[in-house]
Amino acid sequence: MDYKQGKYKVRDLKLAAEGRKRIEWAESRMPVMMALREKYSKTKPLKGYKIAGCLHVTKETAVLVETLQVAGAKVSWSGCNPLSTQDDIAAALAKGGTEIYAWHGQNVKEFYWSIDRTLDMKPNLTLDDGADLIFTVHNKYKKLADNIIGGTEETTTGVHRLRAMAADGKLLYPVIAVNDAETKWDFDNVYGTGQSSIDGILRATSVLLAGKNFVVAGYGHCGRGVAMRAAGMGANVIVTEVKPTAALKATLEGHTVMTM
Repeated sequence: MDYKQGKYKVRDLKLAAEGRKRIEWAESRMPVMMALREKYSKTKPLKGYKIAGCLHVTKETAVLVETLQVAGAKVSWSGCNPLSTQDDIAAALAKGGTEIYAWHGQNVKEFYWSIDRTLDMKPNLTLDDGADLIFTVHNKYKKLADNIIGGTEETTTGVHRLRAMAADGKLLYPVIAVNDAETKWDFDNVYGTGQSSIDGILRATSVLLAGKNFVVAGYGHCGRGVAMRAAGMGANVIVTEVKPTAALKATLEGHTVMTM
């Protein structure tokens, strides 16, 4: 483990070169983000802002992190899921000067320690995936909320929890529900989650999907994406759904609908 107080804690800095290659590959596939980086490298609209982030530490996230820095922000980062953190990416970010506390396979104590470290700089903004960062502020560091002007939350589950807090008058600063954006729920949820879910199943099982009975519980945006991909690989897709219109949509799109 490589650790420098106030700077980083990552698995192995020697992985940085490999991680940098993967980040550069991601940059070549993210033209909109790179166009924004070029645009805001001149005007520095985030100069003076301190951003704490708790998102998946992947090559794509690294492109976002470094774009925020080019736009003028000071950034401190941790991973929102210990099993999704890519150690080579974390090493590359640390080597490049990003304050980051993330490594694959963290236990619960290490996970929340990392979130605590991102808050040491007293951020103005929070970027979250799962609301663990936001809830840490609210449960442990309420005084920090006085200087936080806003945040973002990506997941449906996180947004539901935050809306419940807001309804009770307990949300201490405004949070943008990223999942409400059409590009999130109608693109990422359908096509991104659909593909990544199938990818995870195949990596874990190496099963041949063609000819299998493939049950999808729920036909929302994520369920629709998974069903679409499974059907495309030759599976017999069976959808379970309690909402009549969603069940009808699944039927009209060629799937069998049954009770659980």
